[in-house]
Amino acid sequence: MSDINRRDALKAFAVISVANVLDVGAPQLERTIRAVESLEPGQLYTPKFFNRHEWQTVRLLVDYVIPRDARSGSATDAKVPEFMDFLLADKDASDASKLSMRGGLAWLDNESRSRFTRTFLNASDSQRRQILDDIAWPKKARPEMSHGVAFFTRFRDFTASGFFSTAMGWRDVQYIGNVFNPSWNGCPTAAMEKLGVSQDLMNVRVSSNK
Repeated sequence: MSDINRRDALKAFAVISVANVLDVGAPQLERTIRAVESLEPGQLYTPKFFNRHEWQTVRLLVDYVIPRDARSGSATDAKVPEFMDFLLADKDASDASKLSMRGGLAWLDNESRSRFTRTFLNASDSQRRQILDDIAWPKKARPEMSHGVAFFTRFRDFTASGFFSTAMGWRDVQYIGNVFNPSWNGCPTAAMEKLGVSQDLMNVRVSSNK
């Protein structure tokens, strides 16, 4: 498989996977991925869906979900906020998706104001983490946090979908693709025992399929 074919296959896989997670159409996602890929490195981006305050909050929040680490860049490095903005500004974006995003960001600000008399963007790191800790774990969350939990669960899916639809995301999961492995010594014995088969049987099946 050539590098170009592998990249196209990965992109197709990303489109299908993200479409299922976010419940959007494949053509909409294809347009979004192409739009993000067309951005020049360091290019100043003007959001089409988010207002200025929302944009700043989104850029902050995605990096809490996927921060930069030793293996890869952060969600903002992978242009996840741009991915979100393109997807929500698309002509096929649903009103429900737009309302969910805007409502969730407003919930974050309201919760932050009620606790710390400041917006989520203007809160300290420890204050933001207090709020996120209360909504990041659905099974542990208090009932009154249900709206925040619903928003953050979808936002986290949105962030991961945007990140892993990029080359940076593919490298992060160390995807290799259809590459010959000269050191392959066959199926491990423990695995074959669990399946109730032997190496001799595996060799017979391989020979019969030639």
